[in-house]
Amino acid sequence: MGQKVNPIGLRVGIIRDTDSKWYLPKRGFAEALYEDYRIRRYIKKRLANAAVSRIEIERAGTRVKVTLHTAKPGIIIGRAGKGVEELKAELVKLTKKKENEVHLSVQEIRYPDMDAQLVAESVAQQIEKRVAYKRAMRQAVLRAMKLGVRGIRVMCSGRLAGAEMARREQDRQGKIPLHTLRADIDYGFAEAATTYGNIGVKVWIYKGDILPGQPRQTEPEPVRARGEGRPDRSEERVSRGGRGGRGGRGGTRSGGGRGGRRPAASDGAARAETPPAEAPASAPPAEE
Repeated sequence: MGQKVNPIGLRVGIIRDTDSKWYLPKRGFAEALYEDYRIRRYIKKRLANAAVSRIEIERAGTRVKVTLHTAKPGIIIGRAGKGVEELKAELVKLTKKKENEVHLSVQEIRYPDMDAQLVAESVAQQIEKRVAYKRAMRQAVLRAMKLGVRGIRVMCSGRLAGAEMARREQDRQGKIPLHTLRADIDYGFAEAATTYGNIGVKVWIYKGDILPGQPRQTEPEPVRARGEGRPDRSEERVSRGGRGGRGGRGGTRSGGGRGGRRPAASDGAARAETPPAEAPASAPPAEE
């Protein structure tokens, strides 16, 4: 099951919650569900370049609260909140509700490299700009691992590099335990529209286990990689002479020995470089 279904939907009710938080009886349920779909479709299309990861919708009676999780809140908010007001007015028109019944809020995602949906969209945008898909996948994996995630897998599928035969390529580091229900695995999907067809991008990010009774963090703090933040002493080691370079301990090439002493000059060279000593002046003859 872990290999076949959406990792987010498989964990709803166990370690995750739904993005739509409301309850309605059978009457009115279909209309509210379709309204949620239209709201999400409209926002994703209008804010395609604002790095919107997910959209949460809460309902209480006739009121609707929409929360946008984005890595670029400045694009949505605009100058003095003008962008939010315009988007709110458009949602009021879309849902056909009163102005005081629609509420809109924006939450910032501080670490977009740890969000699977944003990583997938980033890789897809790079492929559309003709960046090599292997390079785009590798950079996404390295950035996520640097932030301390437990594992990441990026998969691209389609006519990669314009090949006649569609194929599937992936890059991964760490582990992705899809069958473990308490494993906090984030999943994202995006498509790159290229001149030779669409290329699908899937991303799985494993952020750790959530034990029973432990709340799930919507945005976990990154763990500093081992060795990161230590002072760089490479220049200091070079200035000391290293361990002899190519000459080993007693070599004559690059600072042989531990202290990088200079090789001793030959006798002939020493004689050539040393100026001849002046003869001492003879003493005047003593007068009788």
